[in-house]
Amino acid sequence: MPELPEVEVTRRSFAERIAGARIEAVEMGKPLRWPLGCELVTLVGQRVLGVRRRGKYLLLDLERGLLLVHLGMSGSVTFYAEPGPAGKHDHFSLYTTQGVLRLNDPRRFGAVVFAPDERSPQAQKLLGRLGVEPLGDAFVLDDFCQALKQRSAPIKQVLLAGETVVGVGNIYASEALFLAGIRPTTRASKLSRPRVARLHAAVRQVLLRAVEKGGSTLRDFSNAQGESGHFQLEAAVYGRAGQPCRLCGSPVRTIRQGQRSTFFCPVCQKP
Repeated sequence: MPELPEVEVTRRSFAERIAGARIEAVEMGKPLRWPLGCELVTLVGQRVLGVRRRGKYLLLDLERGLLLVHLGMSGSVTFYAEPGPAGKHDHFSLYTTQGVLRLNDPRRFGAVVFAPDERSPQAQKLLGRLGVEPLGDAFVLDDFCQALKQRSAPIKQVLLAGETVVGVGNIYASEALFLAGIRPTTRASKLSRPRVARLHAAVRQVLLRAVEKGGSTLRDFSNAQGESGHFQLEAAVYGRAGQPCRLCGSPVRTIRQGQRSTFFCPVCQKP
């Protein structure tokens, strides 16, 4: 599943190219996870003012309203200056004066949803419970400490839930916990302030590095220009079960948490 770095990399790869474009036509393929929520004619003629990100959502600001785009499990967005016809798995195409934005999603767990504005019920249903942006100024250590003290679940699960801090998905939660030296099964409420401070810094560091490397391509992720990510090539623990830890040489272990694989070093990461 594309996580925060992949969505941010995608945003950066087409945001400037589509900004200021006027929508000329909209084409829908097979139904996605949620309905668009408006008639296609509502979008035609509008100008794309810019592209933002909130968690794992891309937000296309229009003159009247916005489009919330989620990539689901296997979706990707591409932006073509001169596109060919839509393919089998192209389920949303936005034709503009500056090119065509397409959502390709073989499993159709992604979505494109129209909302009148970010405060509307349509938008709040998707964005209202999202936690703090880990790469923004609102991700403050004191608030992070206080939030974790109220969570008795394992710290890996708290990170994945997205209500304390948004967008730290499975890959990057494993990597941040390794960097902070924290066992993923440790209860969040049991973490001392120094350990939370290390995790706070590690979350930022890992996500920023992933964005710098173009995200992670485990199966088929690519940005809006068709470029793959490379962060997975330098992962410390994720996907490395049985291989030696890059720090101590002990075999990396894997366990299941909430139906997701968790990778960690039993020596470097303390309970």
